[in-house]
Amino acid sequence: MRVCRIRNIGIMAHIDAGKTTTTERMLYYSGYIRTLGDVDDGDTVTDFMVQERERGITIQSAAVTFDWKDYRINLIDTPGHVDFTVEVERCLRVLDGAVAVFDASAGVESTGSEGGSTKCFRVTSKWKDPLLGGVLIWSVSASEEIQGHKPTASWASTGQYVTCWQQMLTPLKDSDLTVYGITLFINITENCDGFTYAVESIKQKLKAKPLLLQLPIGEAKTFRGLVDVVTKEKIIWKPTSDLDDGKNFERKLLLEADDPNLFQEVQDARNTLIEQVADLDDEFAELVLGEHSENFDLTSAEKLQSAIRRVTLAHKAVPVLCGSALKNKGVQPLLDAITMYLPAPNERSYEFLQWYKDDLCALAFKVLHDKCRGPLVFVRVYSGSLKPQSAVYNINKSCTERMSRLLLPFADQHIEIPSLMPGNIALTVGLKQSATGDTIVSSKASAVAAARRAGRDAGEKKRSTSDVDSLLLAGVEIPDPVFFCTIEPPSMAKQQDLDNALSCLQREDPSLKVKIDPDTGQTILCGMGELHIEIIHDRIKREYGIETYLGPLQIAYRETILSAAQVTDILDKTVGDKRHFVTAELEVRPRSGDRAVTKPIIDYAESVIGVLPKELQGAIENGIMNSCIQGPLLGFPVQDIDVTVQSLTVHPDTSQTMVSACVSRCMQKALKKAGIQILEPLMNLEITVSEDHLSAALADLAQRRGSIQEIQSRQDNRVVVAAVPLAEMMGYSTVLRSLTSGSATFTLELASYQALNSQEQSALLQRRMGLV
Repeated sequence: MRVCRIRNIGIMAHIDAGKTTTTERMLYYSGYIRTLGDVDDGDTVTDFMVQERERGITIQSAAVTFDWKDYRINLIDTPGHVDFTVEVERCLRVLDGAVAVFDASAGVESTGSEGGSTKCFRVTSKWKDPLLGGVLIWSVSASEEIQGHKPTASWASTGQYVTCWQQMLTPLKDSDLTVYGITLFINITENCDGFTYAVESIKQKLKAKPLLLQLPIGEAKTFRGLVDVVTKEKIIWKPTSDLDDGKNFERKLLLEADDPNLFQEVQDARNTLIEQVADLDDEFAELVLGEHSENFDLTSAEKLQSAIRRVTLAHKAVPVLCGSALKNKGVQPLLDAITMYLPAPNERSYEFLQWYKDDLCALAFKVLHDKCRGPLVFVRVYSGSLKPQSAVYNINKSCTERMSRLLLPFADQHIEIPSLMPGNIALTVGLKQSATGDTIVSSKASAVAAARRAGRDAGEKKRSTSDVDSLLLAGVEIPDPVFFCTIEPPSMAKQQDLDNALSCLQREDPSLKVKIDPDTGQTILCGMGELHIEIIHDRIKREYGIETYLGPLQIAYRETILSAAQVTDILDKTVGDKRHFVTAELEVRPRSGDRAVTKPIIDYAESVIGVLPKELQGAIENGIMNSCIQGPLLGFPVQDIDVTVQSLTVHPDTSQTMVSACVSRCMQKALKKAGIQILEPLMNLEITVSEDHLSAALADLAQRRGSIQEIQSRQDNRVVVAAVPLAEMMGYSTVLRSLTSGSATFTLELASYQALNSQEQSALLQRRMGLV
């Protein structure tokens, strides 16, 4: 398969918008599967985990490869739940394009006080350049709601789509690996104005420029087809039997005699589309103004399609399509649009590839554990090729590994292949050390040569060494966990098995953190939410056969200091015949700023810089960092502090370990002297509730220290946007369901950490000490 015929895409959306259903239809119409699966029946291809089929949600991303009209499509179906955002983010690292699915009844769903656009542009400005290359918007009929599949209250984030959009709009900090094109697909609702509502929400909340390439014929239950605005063709789905699988449809030119009103609507939409594209593409503008200025109908569909592709890949606008995944309508035109408007791998430009020439350069972006084959590592090849039984070098781990087999992924089924060429995605067997975000090359010599070429270029361009490293290594930013609990095996004999299981799960899921409590020796499980920890607990039981016990869920607080403090500490200890003597003086100050800084900012006084040996600097910083891992009040991480090393005196025979111990002890004293403030996680909450139950929901929020920020209207419902401490949201799903007779839904997303008032902090301390 030629590289220009490959499309690497992802399906992304808010939870319950129809991602997996859309993926299932793509596989069916491409001939990959013979029968259509259903999320509610638990028999879809990409939701193959037991937990996914029981809950009817996507938990981990699944990759499938299929062909469509001489094109090879590598597709990844991603989760929509906020607890599994890392799954979405790491898949974006290897995708060239994406299909963003909208539910037309809700449009763009965002969370928190910031709207989607504000949040997007805040993140975009952070990295300075746009990530998005092209977008197709598919508007799917909200048939899930028509069929009674209305989502229940959960910890899902309505901002999940906006989160995906942010990731696609912003380049990565550590590499050039970015999503380059997106397709937007809108699910049409039971309301007649659903499609229009969704398009308007894209303009308002995402501040994007939608290009309407299709118009729906009918809405919801009357939705029977669509009109291609570019070609002015009418596409009508006509079931030939009781089985309406969507394979049979009729495509013909729309004539004015068929439907004068629809013809005029399409004519106006096409003229608007031409004007939009002409404003964004100079080449097309010259064509329109020169040859077809008096009659836009003379503009050929081929010229318009080429211009739309250029505009899409230039980050200037997003194509919008419509259909109904559950009703099996509109998916084939969506597949055509993917091949027509989204980029091929060779249309991407990666600066780091010039250092490797034609040598292998690949990114490991996901790990699975197979009982028979061991760890399976997903890789995307950017240059060179991979072959079975070959040795590769992992730059991140600085080790050489041997890959035994290459497998083409089809969800949980795999097909062995003889080689993997640039632009493709596959599974490798035999890589024992590689993990998410690792860069794979052919050999250490290849990595050294690439670094040498990058170093020469860095010198010419006066680029820093860290910039050179970022060209070679692609990483994934993992958010900090907000929940934690203890996990214990049924007996000490099973402790080793539990440790092995947690080690495998951590390698699969970088957002899962496991640590040991230094005081009690208990294993602490840290996750992104209640559902995340629940799934991990269930997987340990089902996949590893260990009946574990979870302690009560607890909130991951933070600590900071209230004021500046300066402390001196002396360590004088004789070990054997050596005397270790250290005198350290540190100053700590609270750090102000809009963004939280989780690691201390370390500085050195001028009197110290001139006499401090370089080998001691690492010991000093290690002592400071270790002190901030566990704060002096409750043992939570310390954030938002500046540390200045005012003086340091070290005896010649003193070891670096003793220097680090003295600095750590001095740091603990300084933190206590400065006064500790507890910070609690503040969540962005969005509740969708009917007018009848609005007052009950607002009254309950007031009792939870919630701050109402705005109340919006969405169709016949109200959307309450609020900020609420996470500690007040435990068990909220059950309470909200009870208050609203099960009709309301809510979403939750971490916003920031805020200081507890003195009364709440005192109550928390008493609870932690067991006094309450």
